[in-house]
Amino acid sequence: MPRIQLFFRGVSEILGTDNLGLLILSDEEKERQISIVCDRAMAVQIELRMKKVPIAEIMLPEVLCKIIKMQDLQLELVIDDLVDGQYRTILYNAESIIPLLIRASDAVLLSIVGDIPLYIDYNLMKRQSVRYSISSRGVSLPVNTISDEMLQSALNKAIEDENYELASHLRDELKRRDKHNDKALD
Repeated sequence: MPRIQLFFRGVSEILGTDNLGLLILSDEEKERQISIVCDRAMAVQIELRMKKVPIAEIMLPEVLCKIIKMQDLQLELVIDDLVDGQYRTILYNAESIIPLLIRASDAVLLSIVGDIPLYIDYNLMKRQSVRYSISSRGVSLPVNTISDEMLQSALNKAIEDENYELASHLRDELKRRDKHNDKALD
């Protein structure tokens, strides 16, 4: 499968939410980017690493990555699909090729801490990415990368804020997913 290596570019917040963040990743040439939704706790963990806070050196991800290096394991992370609003990400040992599912935001943290390469399927990147702009004040986020729970929360907020155009769009996405899930059960 052709794939593209991703590089972490930054953490952003999702306006109107207190508990969600966005992880911005781009290709090596900084031409295209994808955004991965994460919880606030993960955004804070990544910010600790970006600010090189000394306590991070003895935190669990760093300790586990030191063990991985001592074992000389050749690991890689691959985002290969989008399932129910979540990027499906797999951790592989390059020698044994045994796949382990991992949350996409955790894969980004592991990639940063352990210097483990993170890839995305070429076709998925082509379908999900937007043009990368380092000076952008906002980030495009495909609605299909938002979990059902986050989508419902955004719908409730849009209704509360009387943003009926956005509410209609979010409702349509939820309905589309319900139809897709009903077909999958048949």
